[in-house]
Amino acid sequence: MTGAGHRTLALCDTTLRDGEQTAGVAFSLREKCAIARALDAVGVAEIEVGIAAMGWAEVAEIREICAAITRAVPVVWCRLRLTDLDMAQKTGVRRVHFAVPTSENQLAGKLRVDRDWVLRETAAAVFCATERGLEVSVGAEDASRTDPEFLLRLAEVAAGAGAIRLRIADTLGLLDPLAAYRMVSALAPRIPLPIEFHAHNDFGMATANTIMAAHAGASHLSVTVNGLGERAGNAALEEVAAALSAGGIATGIDLCALPALSELVARASGRALSPQKPITGALVFTHESGIHVDAILKRADTYEDPRCAPTRFGRERQIAIGKHSGVAGLRAALAQAGLPASEDIALRIKPLLRAHAIRVKRPASADDLRRMVARLGRQPLAD
Repeated sequence: MTGAGHRTLALCDTTLRDGEQTAGVAFSLREKCAIARALDAVGVAEIEVGIAAMGWAEVAEIREICAAITRAVPVVWCRLRLTDLDMAQKTGVRRVHFAVPTSENQLAGKLRVDRDWVLRETAAAVFCATERGLEVSVGAEDASRTDPEFLLRLAEVAAGAGAIRLRIADTLGLLDPLAAYRMVSALAPRIPLPIEFHAHNDFGMATANTIMAAHAGASHLSVTVNGLGERAGNAALEEVAAALSAGGIATGIDLCALPALSELVARASGRALSPQKPITGALVFTHESGIHVDAILKRADTYEDPRCAPTRFGRERQIAIGKHSGVAGLRAALAQAGLPASEDIALRIKPLLRAHAIRVKRPASADDLRRMVARLGRQPLAD
């Protein structure tokens, strides 16, 4: 990643709003408060705490969630309705976000209104909120399918009414990294507001699109823990924070706190992490290939760049013993298990190790290695 300079970007987490909209996910109040505290401690700038318009029970929960936050700014999400604003005010928050459908698909298909109606309602809602002493951001929903000139006009109207930021949402996850860069870089010099980028992951590009939006001029980035969200999810907080840090862009995120946060949200959401989940997956700092292990035991940076070394995230490198292990890694594992570790022993064990890996579909443990050594000695063995 080049050209990063010394910028600082703000990560705006929406795990408790867009993340909970993941099909089948529902957090308890206790889980919401725990997640909010963890997000606050990890260093996110803002936390979307919910949708007050869902009812009085939601309003009460949002008030409790806000009480758990000490540093991050809590934000309540609203539709473009004054009744939503009225409910948001009952939570006591000082920041609200209005989601504004902008594409012709959404205007005609969802609201059956035209662009003039959107501009009038946006101006009225933002002005009303600011007159009540609130800070307001405006989100251009489905911006990636919207005429850029209309996005510019919406931004001008929102700014004139007192909005502090425009969110550009790739609601259907249609952009690729180059398209995301082009979109944001074309709008940023013309829009009279800071830009927040909100990516969805339908084509697996949410993190990449978010990074490119940052390079193109977005100052705020919308994320969720573990990439939770509608359909294929959103840009993952842990991936975005790590990638930006690797590129020299500060976010204020405590990288070492990410694994615990990721595990907390995985439990609360009932969505187990893939072992290969970038940054926080159980096996992402685990090496098995004999060529890799031999090199990494000699010099760590052969297959671990300091920018993505396990210690940056409070983790440790692991060596897995399996089908692709070489003699160097196998000897190291044998020695660690207190077993004979000569080259001859390692070479004789390798066929047993490969058969074991194919049969059980997991790395060999120290006990597995002991049984293999015992088999070499023709001792009775119970597999």
